[in-house]
This record gives sequence, C-alpha cells and structure tokens, in this order.
Amino acid sequence: MDRIEALLARMTLDEKVGQINLVTAGQTVTGAQGSGDVTASIRAGNVGGVFNVWGRAAIAEMQKCAVEETRLGVPLFFALDVLHGHKTIFPIPLAEACAFDPSLWERTARAAAREASGDGIDLTFAPMLDVTRDPRWGRIAEGPGEDPFVATKFAEAKVRGFQGADLGNAMAIAATAKHFCGGGAATAGRDYAPVDISERTLREVYLPPFKAAVAAGCAAIMPAFNSVAGIPMTAATKLLRDYVRGELGFEGVVVSDYTAIPELIEHGVAADVVEAAALALRAGVDMDMVSGAFLRLPEALARGLVSIADIDASARRVLALKQKLGLLDDPYRRVSISAVPQFDTKNLALEAARRAIVLLTNDGTLPLSPKAKRIAVIGPLAETRSEMLGPWAATGDPDKGITILDGLRALLRDCDIMHESGGGIDRADSGAIHAACALCEQAELIVLCVGEASWMSGEAASRASLDLPGRQRELAERVLSIGKPVVVILCSGRPLTAPWLVERAQAVLATWFLGHMAGAAIADVLTGRFNPTGRLAVTWPRDVGQIPISYSERSSGRPFDSSNPFTCRYLDLSSEPLFPFGHGLSYAHVVLSNLRVEPRTFRLEDAVRICVDARNEGDVAAESTIFLFVRDRVATVARPALELKNWSKVLLDAKETKTVALTLSTSELRYLSENFTWVAEAGEFEICVGLDAQRSSILTQRVVLL
Repeated sequence: MDRIEALLARMTLDEKVGQINLVTAGQTVTGAQGSGDVTASIRAGNVGGVFNVWGRAAIAEMQKCAVEETRLGVPLFFALDVLHGHKTIFPIPLAEACAFDPSLWERTARAAAREASGDGIDLTFAPMLDVTRDPRWGRIAEGPGEDPFVATKFAEAKVRGFQGADLGNAMAIAATAKHFCGGGAATAGRDYAPVDISERTLREVYLPPFKAAVAAGCAAIMPAFNSVAGIPMTAATKLLRDYVRGELGFEGVVVSDYTAIPELIEHGVAADVVEAAALALRAGVDMDMVSGAFLRLPEALARGLVSIADIDASARRVLALKQKLGLLDDPYRRVSISAVPQFDTKNLALEAARRAIVLLTNDGTLPLSPKAKRIAVIGPLAETRSEMLGPWAATGDPDKGITILDGLRALLRDCDIMHESGGGIDRADSGAIHAACALCEQAELIVLCVGEASWMSGEAASRASLDLPGRQRELAERVLSIGKPVVVILCSGRPLTAPWLVERAQAVLATWFLGHMAGAAIADVLTGRFNPTGRLAVTWPRDVGQIPISYSERSSGRPFDSSNPFTCRYLDLSSEPLFPFGHGLSYAHVVLSNLRVEPRTFRLEDAVRICVDARNEGDVAAESTIFLFVRDRVATVARPALELKNWSKVLLDAKETKTVALTLSTSELRYLSENFTWVAEAGEFEICVGLDAQRSSILTQRVVLL
C-alpha cells in the first residue's frame, strides 16, 4: 500500500477523479450511449478503466496512451461482460446451474478467463448472482436460478474460476459480483423496475450469494439499477457501506452499472448530476460507468457535498485493484505473452451443454431408435447458430456453432433427416407453416425445435407472456395434430408456460441456450449417447398467473385442501407448478428408499449424517442428483416449507443400488430471528431427501435439536 499512497499523494484532484471514471470503447453495445473519443480522454488523464474492447492490439494501443502519454503513467484496466464464455460460448448461467455441479461451474469460468485474458481483458462483469423467482424478468437467463443456497455455491465456484489463486497471474481476470441486489424481484418482472421486499427476504434470499462472493475474494461488486424499498442501489448507503463494507468487510471496488449514477435523478433522489455523483460516492460507489458523472466531483467538492477523503478512498481502491492485477508492475502483462496457451475448450463446452439439458417429459420415445429412417426436424430454432449462443455472447463467433440439425445429421448418418423451419421465431407466414407440416407427414418422427430468440432474454428483455412467441404455437399445434411422435426441443432463456405442448408431445427437453456445442449436445441426448442429467434450478410455472413461484415459499394458515374452498388456491388453476425445482428425467428410473439419520437427537455443535439408498431400476447407467432439504416444524418466525441444505450426485449402473451419504452441519439450522440475529431454536426438524422438491415424493424423518 505504500506504493499506492505515494502515487495517490502525487495526484491532482482531476487525476484522482480520472481513476474512478470507467468508459466504454463501444466495440460492442451494452447500453444506450457511448463515451466520445476514448483515446483523447485517456491522454487527458480522465480514464481509469475501459470496457467493451478486446483484442491485444487494440488494448495495447490504449494502454500505451495511458502509460506513455499521461503525466503519471498510471495504467488502465480493461473489462468486458464475460458471462458464459469468451471466444468459446458455454451454456447460459441458468442452464449451467441445472448441472448442479460446482466443479463444472468453476472449470467453465477458468476457461473463459484464460480466453479473455489472452485477449487483453483484466476484469469481467460476472458472475451475475440475482436470485430469481419470476421468469418474466429477462435476466433470469444470466443467473443461477431461484435458490439462495445454489446461488452461494455458484458464486464461490465462479469467483474461484475467474480469479484463480492469484489475480496477478496473466491468465486470471477479476470477478465482479452483480447486481447488488434484489433485481430478480423486480416489480411485475420488468427490468430496472423498483423492488419492494421485506428485510427478511432481502437477508435470507438475495444477500447470501453476495456474502459468498465476498468470502471467496471477488475483486469487485456492481450495484443494481433498481431501488429496494425506495432506495436506489447506486445510492444505498445502508447496504453498500454498512453491509458490504462494514458487515462483510469488502475491500474491493464497487463499480456502478451503465449510466446508473445520473439515473438517480429519474429515481427522484437527486436534483442534478453533481448531486447524483455525490450521493453515489458517499454511498460507497468507487467507479462511474460511462456517464461521466464522477468527472463532476470537483464541483461536488466545492459545494461541500463530498470530501476529498471520499474521493481518495475510491481512487485508492481502484489503484489497489490494478496492483492486484499486476498492472502497476507490468501494464502489458495480459497482452504481451508471446504465445497464448491453447486450451481444449470444445470438449468442456460439450460437457457443459450436455449436463445443462433437462429432460422434462418422456413417454419412452427417447432415446431415438437407431432404426429410424425418416425424421423431420422442424421449427425456427433447428438451424440457427447465432440463437444457440444466447445473450451476452458478443465475442463468440456464431459460425463456429453447431446447430440441432447439424448435430442430428452427424450422428444419424443412415437416417433421412428432413428440415423445414416453419417460419421465424417471432413471425411466420401460412406458407412456411404449411410446408413444415407437409414434410412432417412423410416422417416417422418429428423433432420440433421452438422457443425464444436470444435477444428475448438478458437485459431489457422482460416478457409479459411466456408462451411461444410469434406463430410458433400455431405451428406446434398443427404438427401435434398430424399424429406422428413429436419430440420438442425448447430453446429459451427462461421457463416457458406451454402446458398444452407438454401434455401432447411424446417428449420435451429444456435445452435453454447451450452455446457453441448446442447441436452436438442435444443430438447426444436425443440418441442416448448421453443419458440426461440436468435438473431444474428454477420452478417451472404452468401459467404467468402463478408468478412469482418457488419451492420454498412459506405455508399459509390455510394450506391448500381440495375439500375446503377457503384455503390457499386459485379458482381456475392448480397451485402446483408444471415442474418442481430439481425436476429432471433420465433414460433410467432411480428410486430412493431407506432414509437414515444419525443421530436423531443432537446438539448444535454436532454433525448429522444422512444416508439414503438409491436404486437404478433401469437398463442403462445413470447419474442422479439427490437433494437434502430441511423444514423447521415450529419456530418463532415461520420458516419455508423446504430449504435446500445440500445435494450429492451418484453414478449407478443398471439395476445397481448404492448408499448415498450427505452431511448436515447443525449450524445450517440457524435462521434470522425477529431481531435479525442468527438463532437456532431447540425443537423438531424434518430431514427431507428427494430427487426434486415435489413434497409428495420426498422421504422424510423427524429429528430433534436439543
């Protein structure tokens, strides 16, 4: 720190302010406006970091401006949204979460970091850790789903993967935990909308992933666009300073989202840009992204809205990050490696894509028979490379992707694979639909590839209806009416509410947006070369009217009772989801039995061992995910019906039985009291083990905490 203090002491006010100004180079568009002449701003000493630029030559040129053409020669850092891959695009985070595999999550982040650092990137705006229970919100695609426990494991794995053991390593990049916090609870699922949730929900659901990211050593945090209980996150002193800095001890950089600081004026908490800049700085924001609002801090200082100590603190943290990245020692460290090592990302991308696929239904039609002679591959998602990449894939080359049609033709060489699109994703004419249906008449089996376009998920991509867009429903219903077996491939960034499709098709797979190896992975699953292992990381609703929906909601005083109309229910729809959290089929049938818990009576310092027998009753080997839930039967504060505390995977040969052991730390039985202190109350708990969160199929034993 002596080096940083010495550097800070030499800086003028304008140079300090320049260090906390982050600008976009505009190589890709991630917001509404640009930053003008970037190189001129760098030479003027007004820039601390640049994002939306990649490529060693372009970055080296900008770095040279900062190092050789400014008074102090302080290097820049370069950032990019590397959410699910850089040059190699992996499944979107929601899809990858369905693998329930922290090792995989870490390995894909590590591979992305290697590729991005080789392109000159120092920092990524990832992982996105918004817990989401509303699939109308487009950014559900970018996060780990609905469960805070899963999100904490995802946070830890991604931070480890991006940053490695040493940020100074030339192949490590800094991780930014975003969006802090509560964005997944946006009103009516509209991006950027206000959030109004209880303090309990905030602390139990939305804050834990960020706590885990900080504990794992994340270098940066990005506040969300939204407000929570009337306080915009960019000005949330209680959360940014008191919680993140104070309670969690975070010492890294807090960087605003795109133009979020002047947006405090629209939020109604600042009168002008200078006041907005002062509010953000005092709340704990260290860097201003794009807007230039922090360049007005000298005015804020003159007006007495901030102190020089506030500005120094933020500049100091930015310089400390550059030191950790090794940039103060070697500004060109990520662009000067003589030969960037080559990595086998193709097989990793295939593994990730396979493991992300969730088999939702199957009447035995899958896997496809090797004797099939004529298959019709229909739908607007069958032969598109760019859509398979999903949102936030700016650096991925679509031409290197594998389509669903490519994948099937590569594996089923003796089968006549016929294709018609049936129209576009959000538009079609009757002629295209008719041509597709005519082709289906000639086939033994139909693979119907429908869903969303990649732009329909991600930022600014909220949807009020979650049915198939365009005329895809018309296409699907006509195909289903032909009478041939239909296998549906649902490509999307969120659950889609199409129970009519699920009920009529012979098999349905949620394939999300799987990245470059999408088509190969889907073909492997359809043909049985890979037995599907994906499990839903989010509850799948029947209808938009059920949203928000999650497996862990609290019981009411009048839980549903079919014999009593005055209970918690809908008049016109089941309260049950179409598919529960954790749902996912395979080509085998695994059953659980003989749940044992030792000890059955324990104290808080004890560890509890849970064992269950898993039997594969099928004729092929299978991997199964076993979930451990807990329910506190009686507590001072009503607890969720189920809370996920652990999971384990088991590999089973055909007809094989294994005992699966899980552990439960009794500290996991603590919860936030009425006063928001952590307590563990003596009493009965239910230990629940199942293949998903469907209460009727879970094995349960009661235990007692003394």
